[in-house]
Amino acid sequence: MNPVAAPQDPTQAPPSGFAPGGFLLVLSGPSGAGKGTLVERLLQSRPDCVFAVSATTRPRRETETDGVQYHFVSREEFEARRERGYFLEWAEVHGKLYGTPVHEVDEKIAQGRVVVLDIDVQGGASVRRARPDAVTVFVYPPSLSDLLARLRKRATDQPDVIATRLANAPGEMAQYVHYDYVVVNDDLDRAAAELIAVHDAERARTRRLAPRH
Repeated sequence: MNPVAAPQDPTQAPPSGFAPGGFLLVLSGPSGAGKGTLVERLLQSRPDCVFAVSATTRPRRETETDGVQYHFVSREEFEARRERGYFLEWAEVHGKLYGTPVHEVDEKIAQGRVVVLDIDVQGGASVRRARPDAVTVFVYPPSLSDLLARLRKRATDQPDVIATRLANAPGEMAQYVHYDYVVVNDDLDRAAAELIAVHDAERARTRRLAPRH
């Protein structure tokens, strides 16, 4: 057996380690699929992750805090920001506007963080066009009946809003084919573990690693 050849240039020592680079991690799925809970589990488990707070024109729910779940703004303010190129992506969903501030995403990625987005399928399509290097995960509910039960249980929307969300769900669920990964959220612990595994694998991709010498 031939011995392993030594490097041609002895000054070119192999890296002593690697610094992982930041990236964009997008979660999409129908309303009620459990995206928010999975994001919470990921943030708790992986401190390198940071949640990108989107702006929206929908009313704030009693359980929400401005600047935490969303930046709640008027339609006029949202449209003004959109005209200034403020958003990485934006979409109108169920009659309300949603958008992700581009500066929050770029700043954190430059710091080596994993920026997590919880957005609808329209926003997911916009991000894929704008940032084809983003890692995308579709959160898939076990069934439509389970989705309806979750929407009713969380009791944050009026019946007509729930009906609209449920009517849109089949078309949204069909979009899973455009995502890198699918996580079926029929068991929270297992689904969370799968999402964390996606994060860990993507964090170790060679194209994102900066060699340390």
